[in-house]
Amino acid sequence: MTSKWSQTLVIYGQRHAILGGRWSHIEVLYDLLKMTIFHNSAMIRKTKVGVWRAWRTLTVRLRCSAVSSSAGPAPLEGNGSSVSDEKPLHTPVMVKEVLHYLNIQPAQVVLDMTFGGGGHTKEILNTVPEVTVLALDRDPSAISLAQQLAKQHPGRVKPLLCRFSELEASLCRLEVKPGSIDAVLLDAGCSSMQMDQAERGFSLSKDGPLDMRMDAERYPDMPCAADVVNTLDQQALASILTAYGEERHARKIASAIIEARRVSPITRTQQLASVVAGAFPPAVIYARKDKLHRASHVATKTFQGLRIFVNDELNELLAGLRAAQAVLKPGGRLCVITFHSLEDRLVKRFLQGEDLSNLDHFSQRKHSKSKEKTLDSRSRSSNSSWIPLRKKVIIPEKDAVRDNPRGRSAKLRAALRN
Repeated sequence: MTSKWSQTLVIYGQRHAILGGRWSHIEVLYDLLKMTIFHNSAMIRKTKVGVWRAWRTLTVRLRCSAVSSSAGPAPLEGNGSSVSDEKPLHTPVMVKEVLHYLNIQPAQVVLDMTFGGGGHTKEILNTVPEVTVLALDRDPSAISLAQQLAKQHPGRVKPLLCRFSELEASLCRLEVKPGSIDAVLLDAGCSSMQMDQAERGFSLSKDGPLDMRMDAERYPDMPCAADVVNTLDQQALASILTAYGEERHARKIASAIIEARRVSPITRTQQLASVVAGAFPPAVIYARKDKLHRASHVATKTFQGLRIFVNDELNELLAGLRAAQAVLKPGGRLCVITFHSLEDRLVKRFLQGEDLSNLDHFSQRKHSKSKEKTLDSRSRSSNSSWIPLRKKVIIPEKDAVRDNPRGRSAKLRAALRN
């Protein structure tokens, strides 16, 4: 009885997180809630907190839905896991801060190294007259948007389809010389446009093929997330989740993946999310919180780790930073937006002039904090090619996070080229 009830709760917890707590599930949750009250099993009592939390979340959402149905389009859901159809294709993060620190002047040349949905580029074009933007992205879908924008602004937008590591060759084809760019913006990570397309396999809230490749059209033979999950051994999977997802329970999750794929290959996003959730007690499903103290799925860090590994994001980010250093004029400005601690630490250390030639085991724990290392870091910083425009990292304003919850983890670092 207890085992069957626990399995039912796990399955419901997954569907509740994915479907957003719809009317068709209210009776199921109510029955489970009654079971936690009238049964004395220790297992059930232990999961009571998780069930109550799910109940409160559901009732709040239902009330919000009732209000929004008469007052206009529905707002974003509280857990940030799904996006309304009315939501814009892309909402740029920290636009005001980017424009302030880049300080772009009329007729200057700007390199947008992650065009994405084009939000930052559009603001630059609308704010600064006669500016030219080189719009770079590795995703062909993003470049098609850049090409449309180029038609609206003849001669002011030049799309570049390439990875950061391919930037030098692409700029050579455009006859852009090193040291000729006035400002560079690098918005790292995965764009909202990619997350919102279920067929891309980035989002655990929308069922789709377990892909996660940012440029699968250009490199169809590149391994996808399903290849990684179904072929690597347990130790390798745990290492990926630890290094790139910073997941504390990496071994437990890797073991669950190995057991699940023995029964059937893991090929769908929600299939993987369910496998990860199954590795934890039912109450843990709603135990994790994001920076806004909202329920966060237990598979979030697993998805992050796989995505970074599949797209080789850390090495590409380092290549992008080095490329930015090469193309910027002396006195040129660089703004880098990151969305998790791995990216931010890499950017911070790069701007301090540290040696980042080996990123195979890049993590905070691998970085010694001894006095000797600190002194070495300070000496490297004095010889750095960068002058920080602000010592502390810049984070979004509270109002901006409320309007665009996906930007809650964003961090901006700005520096001047020496």
